Amino acid sequence: MIHRYFPHTNADIEQMLAKCGVASLDDLYADMPDECVFNREYNLPEEMSEKEVRDFFESVGKKNKDFVCFAGAGFYDHYAPAVIPSIISRSEFLTAYTPYQPEISQGTLQYIFEYQSMMAMLTGLNVSNASMYDGATATAEAMMLCVANAKKRNRVLVSATVNPYVRKVVETYAHYHGVVIDVIAENDGVTSRSDLEAKLAQGDVAGVIVATPNFYGIVEDYSGLADLCHANKALLVMNCIASALATVKTPGEWGADIAVGDAQSLGIPLSFGGPYLGFMCVSKALIRKIPGRIVGATTDDAGQRAFVLTLQAREQHIRREKATSNICSNQGLMALYVTIYMSLMGEAGLKEVYAKGAAGAHYLAEALQATGKMSLKYPNRPYLNEFLMTTSLNVDDIIKKCTDAGILPGVKVSEGQLLIAVTEMQTRNDMDKFVELIKNM
Repeated sequence: MIHRYFPHTNADIEQMLAKCGVASLDDLYADMPDECVFNREYNLPEEMSEKEVRDFFESVGKKNKDFVCFAGAGFYDHYAPAVIPSIISRSEFLTAYTPYQPEISQGTLQYIFEYQSMMAMLTGLNVSNASMYDGATATAEAMMLCVANAKKRNRVLVSATVNPYVRKVVETYAHYHGVVIDVIAENDGVTSRSDLEAKLAQGDVAGVIVATPNFYGIVEDYSGLADLCHANKALLVMNCIASALATVKTPGEWGADIAVGDAQSLGIPLSFGGPYLGFMCVSKALIRKIPGRIVGATTDDAGQRAFVLTLQAREQHIRREKATSNICSNQGLMALYVTIYMSLMGEAGLKEVYAKGAAGAHYLAEALQATGKMSLKYPNRPYLNEFLMTTSLNVDDIIKKCTDAGILPGVKVSEGQLLIAVTEMQTRNDMDKFVELIKNM
């Protein structure tokens, strides 16, 4: 029998304490403030049989309420094929951690290689790293990459149409790295080209960050943007919804230097907010400036295919004095998860997912407008599967009424504005129920 999680024996604990030079576990945590220490009994039941344990957790699980999810804003409810957990549990993949001993980590190296290959294809760029913590921190890493590449310029422009939650993380990283962040104004739901040009003309710009699709779900036209950035010696960064890149024009096709974002949309369950997965893909010229690892394929001395760590760049344990990132371990399990998802779905499957989502989104938007109580904020802008609605109704009241009926209606953007997303998971009946609730308010 395989014991994946085996507790420490008392002898194990005593041996570890001795190594640390302390006599007890209390001594080990002596520096912990009293207010941080859990000093009461655990709320655990008495010992149970296996069946009783299963029944107990089933009863706990029933306390959760299942919702039909029309909420998006960067994280989406997509279907994940049932085979994924089975493949993840295979022995060669199970310990999903950084391959410090690559010669005995062939399974891990294989899926990282495949992950990188698929992400490079998805973004249209040359190189993908071995994955990052989440989309927001990946975008912050891209901001720092721009500054490191520019050397003497430390100003980065971020479009107002980039997800505001992502922008807050970028601004936090920038504050502690001495980077100046300027926000490019938006015009009718898209990045203002005139404001961008004016800010680039001021000089000292290391990079420009835009989104595709943007926070409002709009697919922006970035024609000529890369040339404009490069003419001003700035890198172009695109924050992307990963799965949408199977349908919309890729960062590589737009001429971007860096593509970042969250790969949650590639089948990772919403799961109360994580864990998710950040990705970063770059042009070949930036290969030695990205954080994380790059895995390559080769042959061993017997002529058989093998995988190796080709490059470890910008890491504090090998280039401490030059490091600009502290990425040391990658989101191995999540990278494996989306690798399997992409392998199963393929290009056609990913496009079909968005065809269904887009069809549902346009149906729902038209039906909500037909109630006379909601209207599209940007009716002349193209959107894929997410859209911003304005309403004279109280948005908090909408959310309360819908959640009481088992529907998460969207994300409140401001008073009178609701951001709604549709994927392949919501049925026509779900949408009609949503519309009926709005109609009766």
